Amino acid sequence: MTVSTDSDAAAEAAASVNGNKPARAHRGWFLVAAALLVGTLLGLGIGLVIPHLRTPGDDSVEAGFLRDMAVHHAQAVEMSMIAHQKSDDAQIVYLANDIALTQHGQIGYMQAWLRDWHLDLTSTRQPMSWMPDSQGSVVNGLMPGMATPAQLAALRQATGKDLDVQYLTLMRAHHLGGIHMAQEAEKLSHNDDVTWLAGTMVASQQSEITLIDDLLKKLQAA
Repeated sequence: MTVSTDSDAAAEAAASVNGNKPARAHRGWFLVAAALLVGTLLGLGIGLVIPHLRTPGDDSVEAGFLRDMAVHHAQAVEMSMIAHQKSDDAQIVYLANDIALTQHGQIGYMQAWLRDWHLDLTSTRQPMSWMPDSQGSVVNGLMPGMATPAQLAALRQATGKDLDVQYLTLMRAHHLGGIHMAQEAEKLSHNDDVTWLAGTMVASQQSEITLIDDLLKKLQAA
């Protein structure tokens, strides 16, 4: 084996070898930096897209349910305030107060979520259009269980036992309609907040129907 003792040749070989190392290192860091940049951009893109995909849209079950139920609840609050102000029965006053406060609070939840989703609180769509096979559920513009203008007018004029019976009868029907809507929302919605709220509506209104039935029996027996 021949070993060169030429200092110029040795220096040239060394320079060739050592010169490649910084070049390879530079290319390596460039590739890492590029990969990090691409990853960051992809991450930002996903971060922007995923929340949008998960947020209910204007024609979603969630938006339709919240809008309709807010209107439905508003009438329950109105009827309950009438009973709370005019009834002489302490149990009915307590029930009316509880319904008004609970449903007013739930309206707050529903409207806050719609605002968070950047959606209007109301819609030009037909009520109940978010629910499959809902044809016939809306009668004269009223959702299931809602009182007619004539029934509301009669409730405002009623006094004494007649007021109590009218309020309980109207609220019982109102709750049944609300439960039907909430149960459908539980089945159809993919939003955890909405299914949770719908579930609490079903449970609380079923419990209140039991109390309403007891109060109606008491009034009928009096």
